[in-house]
Parts: sequence; C-alpha cells; structure tokens
Amino acid sequence: MTTLQIVLLLLIAAITGMGSVLDEGQTHRPLVACSLVGWVLGDITTGVILGGTLEMMALGWMNVGLAMAPDTAIASVISTILVINTHQGVGEGIAIAVALAAAGQALTIFVRTTTVFLIHRADAYAEVGNMRGIEIMHITALCFQALRVMIPTFVVVMMSVDSVQVMLNGIPSVVTHGLQIGGGIIVVVGYAMVINMMSVKYLMPFFFAGFLMAAFTSFNLVGLGGMGLVGALLYMQLNPKYQPKAAVAAPAGAHSQVPVNDEDDLDA
Repeated sequence: MTTLQIVLLLLIAAITGMGSVLDEGQTHRPLVACSLVGWVLGDITTGVILGGTLEMMALGWMNVGLAMAPDTAIASVISTILVINTHQGVGEGIAIAVALAAAGQALTIFVRTTTVFLIHRADAYAEVGNMRGIEIMHITALCFQALRVMIPTFVVVMMSVDSVQVMLNGIPSVVTHGLQIGGGIIVVVGYAMVINMMSVKYLMPFFFAGFLMAAFTSFNLVGLGGMGLVGALLYMQLNPKYQPKAAVAAPAGAHSQVPVNDEDDLDA
C-alpha cells in the first residue's frame, strides 16, 4: 500500500467519522464509505457490493432516544480495507463489519461522553458572547469524532497482510457462518422496514413483479432498472391521476345566468 493510499484512507476515515454526527452529507453510510475505500484501493466493485450489502443492514441501525446504534463508519471503512487487502469474500466482510460495528458502538459512547466537557465549555462561552470559543469547541468535538475512526484505521493499515490473514483465519467458522446468517436476516429486516415505511400498497404488484423477474430470469441490475423505468412510465400514462385535466369549454352564445330577486329594485 502506497503512502498516497494511506493518506487518502485516513482522510476518508476522518470524513466518515465526522459524518456520523453531522448526518448532512451522509458520508458515514456504508454505500458511500465502502465505495470510496474501494476506489482508493483499486477495487471499487468490491467496495460497492460490500457497501450495498451493509447499507441494507444499516437501515435498522439508528439511534432511538438514548440508545446508541452500532457504528457504521468504523464498520464500513475497516471491513472494506480488510476484505480487499486479504482478498476475502463479501460474506466474510459482513461478519467482520458486524463485529466492528459493535466495537465501534462502545467507542462512540466513550467519545461522546468525553465531548460533554466541550459542550459545557461552549455553554460558558455562549454566556459571555464568545462566538470564537464556541466555534473552537465544536470543531474540537468534530476532531475527536474524526480521530475515533482514523486511529483504528491507521492501526489496521499498518498491520501486515499476513498478520491480518492469520487473525481472520483464527476466527472459528461457526462464528463467521453465524454472523453471515445474521447479516442476511438483518438485510431482510431492512427491506421490510423500508417497505413498511413507504406504505404504498398500490405499488406492491410492481414489487412482487420485480422480485419474480429477478428470481426466475437472468436479467442483470441494468435490465431490471430499465424494466422498472418502463413500468413506471406505463403506470403514469394509464393512471388517470397523472392525466392532464382538459378545461370544459362553455357553449357558444351561453351567458352566465344570474338569479334575479323580484323584491330587489336594482334587478328590475
């Protein structure tokens, strides 16, 4: 791995770490982070496939109240690095990502607890109107989030491929296989959550039609996407809701009839 690749990986790790709390750019999402790591390591195909698989799993990972969700940033970056460098499969990548997400969850709780001190300092600066101090506290907290992902990524990058391979081979197959099965179940739960959230029952026939086409034909994703576009266009053309309403023209010579009140002298 070249120096430029290491620098770019650490930069991606920093961006994903900050994105996990900013949420604006969604840079911490597996599909974005894994694809970027795959691009840097020269295997964007594996990065996109692993990121898409982890993305469906991460749909069920969300913060509810005070409950902290598993960390998708560390899971995405480090699992992609390990999978590409050691030439592992996507199944092994899922197993690695699940373990990393659980470890990253504890690390996230620690970092966010540490940044409470910075928030109190920002409150003190706000009381005296020190805007510069408030900005410094917020930037410092973001740097902590960046280091939370950068440091573990740097440790993994500095490890030799042989040592990583030995470590991965040391994981019992029953654990790896069990995590793969669990990851597949989570993907199904993610699909179910999206469908339930959309709650568009009139579009369910298209969903089932697409599932049957994918299961019983040899279409690739491009072909399925094209068929979906054709189906959407046909639906919009046949559905009356999407048809332009023609204005009703009044008959020639017709005039609006104004009701006449016989008791009103102005109408006489």
